[in-house]
Amino acid sequence: MVLSVENLIKNYKEIKALKSITFSVQEGEIFGLIGSDGAGKTTLFRIIASLLLPDNGRVTMFDMDVVDKYKEIREIIGYMPQRFSLYYDLTVEENLAFFATVFGTTIRENYDLVKDIYSHIEPFRKRKAGKLSGGMKQKLALSCALIHRPRLLLLDEPTTGVDAVSRKEFWEMLKNLKNKGMTILVSTPYMDEARLCDRVALIQDGRILTLEKPENIIKNHDRKLLAIRSDNMYGLITDLRNDPNAFSVHLFGQLVHYNQKNRLADRDRIFNYLTEKGHQNIDIHHIDPIIEDCFMNLMERNK
Repeated sequence: MVLSVENLIKNYKEIKALKSITFSVQEGEIFGLIGSDGAGKTTLFRIIASLLLPDNGRVTMFDMDVVDKYKEIREIIGYMPQRFSLYYDLTVEENLAFFATVFGTTIRENYDLVKDIYSHIEPFRKRKAGKLSGGMKQKLALSCALIHRPRLLLLDEPTTGVDAVSRKEFWEMLKNLKNKGMTILVSTPYMDEARLCDRVALIQDGRILTLEKPENIIKNHDRKLLAIRSDNMYGLITDLRNDPNAFSVHLFGQLVHYNQKNRLADRDRIFNYLTEKGHQNIDIHHIDPIIEDCFMNLMERNK
């Protein structure tokens, strides 16, 4: 086992940031922590990276306690924090060389590990890091986190704030790293990225709501799901949320996904209810859930 987190608790005065968090990460997998801002992801990552002490519980990495063996832990992890933390006044090449030197290696020695990623920004190696685009900054930060051949890669919201193309490229890079045997723990607020992980944990308000393979989370969805639209989408969302039988109502693109409290899907009842509310051109049909629907329902259930 690469990482074991047991009953982890962390408080900031009156704020309970982590509430008895427990999970493990196996060698060679991409493990995703999915949650919105304030869920506790960054606090958890900082404890795992030995940058923050827990109030209770234990974290072990390769059978080493991260508190007692923090020096050894920092040698074997690659940590990419949520905010870009490289040196803006150094060039791309200088940043990478600096981090290689810190870990007693060189760019040349480990170039094969970062080649697929670094090659995207190598043409700009003389450009200062502060002048890079968001996607290029993320690639540089990932290269710096990998240059010493870590045994575990910690990525705290690596795709936040970058464009859709850069997000896709970044996840392709993570898949390539996994294929080379790298173990990756990644956090993200984007639920669609959950399906790209081997296993995911949904974290909300400092607690893990579910931990499963993405495909099993969908299989375990036990509510009938309806997709609904009308000529007044704003009013539709409001009216459906005011429906006393509604369990969850969320907008997905041009449709509203609707779950009922009794786990059924009374299409005729909803059609009549919306007609009485003045909606026209109503379209209601059954759909299979996607992972975002499953997460939304779990969060509703645990409010």
